[in-house]
Amino acid sequence: MTSTLALIRDGRRTLRQGPDALAHRQRERLAAMIDFARTHSPYYRELYRALPERVEDPVLLPVTHKQNLMARFDDWVTDPEVSLDRVQAFVADPRRVGERFLGRYLVTTTSGTTGHRGLFLLDDRATAVVRALSLRAARRSLTPRVTARLLARRVRSAHIVATGGHLAAHAVLVRSRAAGRLPARGSRVLSVHSPLPELVDQLNRFRPVFLAGYATVIALLAGEQLAGRLRIAPAVVSLLAEGVSEHDRRRIRSAFGAHLVDTYGCNESLALAYGCPFGWLHVHSDWLILEPVDADHRPTPPGRESFTVLLTSLCRWAQPILRYDLGDSVLLRPDACPCGDPLPAIRVRGRAADLLSFPRRDGGSVRIVPMAFETLLERIPGIDLFQIVQTAPTCLRVRIRSAAGADRDRLWTAVRKEMAALLTAHGAGQVSVERAHEPPEQSAGGKYRVVIPWS
Repeated sequence: MTSTLALIRDGRRTLRQGPDALAHRQRERLAAMIDFARTHSPYYRELYRALPERVEDPVLLPVTHKQNLMARFDDWVTDPEVSLDRVQAFVADPRRVGERFLGRYLVTTTSGTTGHRGLFLLDDRATAVVRALSLRAARRSLTPRVTARLLARRVRSAHIVATGGHLAAHAVLVRSRAAGRLPARGSRVLSVHSPLPELVDQLNRFRPVFLAGYATVIALLAGEQLAGRLRIAPAVVSLLAEGVSEHDRRRIRSAFGAHLVDTYGCNESLALAYGCPFGWLHVHSDWLILEPVDADHRPTPPGRESFTVLLTSLCRWAQPILRYDLGDSVLLRPDACPCGDPLPAIRVRGRAADLLSFPRRDGGSVRIVPMAFETLLERIPGIDLFQIVQTAPTCLRVRIRSAAGADRDRLWTAVRKEMAALLTAHGAGQVSVERAHEPPEQSAGGKYRVVIPWS
């Protein structure tokens, strides 16, 4: 098996050689992965039976979806010893989180918030690639000065993730501890489902120099820091998995005065991209391919928000992920990023599944992207966190966690007025906007979805 160090050196050499070398490496790995999938996965052998013998262009591949792959799980996987029943029995036991399934696979699960729970296997080769890409991200994201601050305080780290199951972030942390890559004495794994005051108390007592968690949860903690209840001074704040708005970015930076690190990942590809100082995410395109597309899976031009994005992983041998509809809306930067990083730059705009649809006043329907509501409510001072739930085709329920000292009635008046204006501007019919008395709610995976559509 190729070592992590060898993978890091290979990545550096490829990037130094320029765009042509990067594109060549991507084509070679794609052709090899497709050949491997055809040979070892009955599902892909059937799906690709009409394709040419060698494929170097992902556009030739049919699109795949999580629900279809999970329905054909035993045919999808490339190891005949793996079966859906055996994996389900394994993940049913929370005590086995981070343990190696069959002695050779890390198992992670999705929370199922999109309606389809996913089960994913990571073999040792894929793990080495993920580790190499994570180290590349750290090297490009952290300055020597910030690294020195971390080392001076022995990298005391706090990771706020969804615990209690085999969800990706938790499983990776537990496995890292078991392998000795994350020292137990110098790190804390905190549950994102803990009450906020409890999280604040734990962090105040531990005083981490490195703080990691979902962007929405870190934004909540930023509010606690600004209110004086949380009193920590991390050198680095790492925002995991989710895209983060510029509003939340400024708020987090103001609260902690820390170096911010963005990482974009998912179960299907634990290391997708990493952030730069200019607010863009740079895609590890030597090991994966992202294709921004419209609702009909046609290419979306750079500079325009996509409906969804298709992911092709070049290192998922146990479960090939090939032209897989990830569901995220992204914007691909049309020109070179001013940070100088040669890897493609994107911004994540949210999930296509979170589009809200309303009946129009003149008939038909109108769809509104979550970003429209997000940017609208971010302009209203006094909101720590909000969540919009479509309880019926013509009804929106708004959950708000207000900032300390905010006038809740005045805040709600502003929210209702702005949302009504937005709906009217889009031509939506009579849509009621209700004030919720319950706070925003987390998904099973620990995240706060900004928008929850009617289903």
